[in-house]
Amino acid sequence: MANPNLINVSSVLGANAGFNLTSTATATLITVAADKLVKINRISVANVDGTNSADVDLFVDGMGTGSTGVTTTGADATVYLAKTVTVPADTTLVLLDTPIYLMEVIYSKVVQVQPVI
Repeated sequence: MANPNLINVSSVLGANAGFNLTSTATATLITVAADKLVKINRISVANVDGTNSADVDLFVDGMGTGSTGVTTTGADATVYLAKTVTVPADTTLVLLDTPIYLMEVIYSKVVQVQPVI
């Protein structure tokens, strides 16, 4: 796994992404390509159900391998950024407002748990 050089970049490209999660399955939201680095500035979640709250998990997968120039000590392959966070009905919550970088072959996944009625 390469460790991209942030000083000598060939291009910086901006983008936005949004996802509608409607099932209880784990959804892979972002897969980082080889020799690429993705900066995530903010992650917000909205519960559009007008009656029921929902729980959400946000985790990054594939981190246990390290990268060139980085030695991990006891690193887990899956690291939770948010775990079982309840999003009340008709509410938006910010899960992440401090930038993070995802390196190649790192996956950002969300597990959405629908409420049981």
